[in-house]
Amino acid sequence: MSTVTPDVAALARTLDDAALRARAVPRLTDTADLDVEAGYAVQRALVERRLARGERLAGIKLGFTSKAKMRQMRVDDLIWGRLTDAMRFTDGATVRLDRFVHPRIEPELAFLLGAPLTGDISSEEAAAAVTAVAPAYEIIDSRYEGFRFSLPDVVADNSSSSGFGIGPWRDVRSFDLVTGLANLGMTLEVDGRAVETGSSAAILGHPLRSITAAARLAADAGLVLEKGWVVLAGAATAAVPLEAGRHVRVNAGRLGSADVTTEGEQGR
Repeated sequence: MSTVTPDVAALARTLDDAALRARAVPRLTDTADLDVEAGYAVQRALVERRLARGERLAGIKLGFTSKAKMRQMRVDDLIWGRLTDAMRFTDGATVRLDRFVHPRIEPELAFLLGAPLTGDISSEEAAAAVTAVAPAYEIIDSRYEGFRFSLPDVVADNSSSSGFGIGPWRDVRSFDLVTGLANLGMTLEVDGRAVETGSSAAILGHPLRSITAAARLAADAGLVLEKGWVVLAGAATAAVPLEAGRHVRVNAGRLGSADVTTEGEQGR
């Protein structure tokens, strides 16, 4: 099929409508000449539509934070997406699946920023800007038919970020970020049974590296990571499909846990 120069606003509207209706659409690259740079332009326009409806930016998420995933996707850098306040669920919330198309969940670590960050920063500057850390989960979704997409497609679709929840915050004054997160065991449980087990070391070798990466990527987009924002560091294990009527828990050792329960049927 021939492709045409992308109409960023129109593509953003397509993905926004798909998310609002929880209905899958053909991937954008089937009809538009979309590269990664254009994908990020669509992502920005997509989130701006949501901000115009009253949502507020709350942070960013990182993806492809494992070397294995980078090799699989044949990329040499991370991808990222924007988080809004409407995407956040309270710890222990019950989430309806009819707002999603292909929902999956993965265990994460969340960082709370106590100072703005942007550009190339040192690991020491990254650690100094963090005021708290917590176990978290991210619900990823794809608005594309058959869960099929290219790299520009997934970037345009806000890097598949659709929702997140955060467990109790741990103040960094009572938790050493460097040693405490170096090899923290993490487990994803469904109805009390461990379905995925991993380590925080799977996140770029050390999750704090996600902060330096987030500041760099945000600066490239002309964005400042603001005080009070959340950075989702990346997945510690593979994502697991979400089904209705399940209780899911992310266990992060002595850091604690984050929980969510699901109900209803997903969209189509």
